[in-house]
Amino acid sequence: MPRYYLNLRYGQGRDKLATDPEGDELADDEAARQHALRAARDLVAGSRSFAVRDWFICSFEIKDENARHVMTVPFSDIVPDEDDED
Repeated sequence: MPRYYLNLRYGQGRDKLATDPEGDELADDEAARQHALRAARDLVAGSRSFAVRDWFICSFEIKDENARHVMTVPFSDIVPDEDDED
């Protein structure tokens, strides 16, 4: 199974990136996206951070085991679109 790294971007600049040193083995890119969304929900719901004042400017920059950028998952994606509420 491929390994994905969810690096947390919490602002602009190189010093505003928390790198994931271990990664997670996940089935595919979509599984990595779903894992990132769950992690974002957990962080927003349960964390009090002085470093992050607005979670919705944050995103996960996901890389694979070859350090290839796979996707960016903005924390704002955890909020359903109005069309999704039906």
